[in-house]
Amino acid sequence: MNAHVSPDSVSAPQASNGDAEETWTVAGRTFRSRLIVGTGKYKDYATNAAAARAAGAEIVTVAVRRVNLTDPSQPLLVDYIKPTEFTYLPNTAGCFTGEDAVRTLRLAREAGGWDLVKLEVLSDPKTLFPDMEETLRSLKLLVAEGFQVMVYCSDDPVYARKLEEAGAVAIMPLGAPIGSGLGIQNRVNLRIIVENAKVPVLVDAGVGTASDAAIGMELGCDAILMNTAIAEAKDPIRMAKAMKHAVIAGREAYLAGRMQKRLYADPSSPLAGLI
Repeated sequence: MNAHVSPDSVSAPQASNGDAEETWTVAGRTFRSRLIVGTGKYKDYATNAAAARAAGAEIVTVAVRRVNLTDPSQPLLVDYIKPTEFTYLPNTAGCFTGEDAVRTLRLAREAGGWDLVKLEVLSDPKTLFPDMEETLRSLKLLVAEGFQVMVYCSDDPVYARKLEEAGAVAIMPLGAPIGSGLGIQNRVNLRIIVENAKVPVLVDAGVGTASDAAIGMELGCDAILMNTAIAEAKDPIRMAKAMKHAVIAGREAYLAGRMQKRLYADPSSPLAGLI
């Protein structure tokens, strides 16, 4: 994982070669793409698969309780988004108790042998904010059972630290409520989480358009996870391409090190030697 530095600093980490391939690692698995996409809300699995490929994604999240993985009488996700092409990240979308979340991921491991998983335990159907007490409790149970857990959480630096200390392999704070498309609402807290984490930090939820994804990457996040922003776009395939470029641009800007912000103007050309 790359070091995190202040977004206003000109000394951000530099790639040895601006064109060199850059990767990131979670739980010992290394990826090139920093864009993770979901497998829900699309009109069909074929569109979902086309969008995932257009996004250049290597990881797809799979809502175990909502996506058909085993019933051959219905369209199967695995026939369109093949586990040999993408890394499946089973998640606990729709779970409101720790018991439900743990049970769901146990079933996922039995069904597909997956141990890298995404945990989310929701507090209420209206906001879909994470229940952080239940999240932390179920994380500890999953870690004890050998799961490698990426955790959806609030943008609370204190809880983010507790999750990491409890064994989370990645911290995934929300940018805004799930499916809202409001973009990143609390850059300060997200930045604090990034600076203090020793595991990857990913924006999870709230991204609505390409500029939102770029902002998350400019803040130093390791990756962005999104579903609705692509699935509910008028042209999901084109939006997937836009998100791919936005994530790349945001990461490049972070590595380049943005100019310092100033209160007053600074001329682009020298003032000395004017005629």
